[in-house]
Amino acid sequence: MPIFEYVCKACGKKFEELKSRGSESKEKCPGCGSAKTERSLSVFACSSGEAGKSGPSCGSGCCCGN
Repeated sequence: MPIFEYVCKACGKKFEELKSRGSESKEKCPGCGSAKTERSLSVFACSSGEAGKSGPSCGSGCCCGN
């Protein structure tokens, strides 16, 4: 099951929810209880394979193959 990131439009709190695929239910903010939430873009990290260097870079040796 994927983890989705959300941001509350009422209070600005960012939170994550574990949801099953295809689930379109609106999430309520755990901070203020508002249903005015929006799914936000997720950031992922990949490793370059070099010790001490990791992060969202797509250089030679990145996990995405670029």
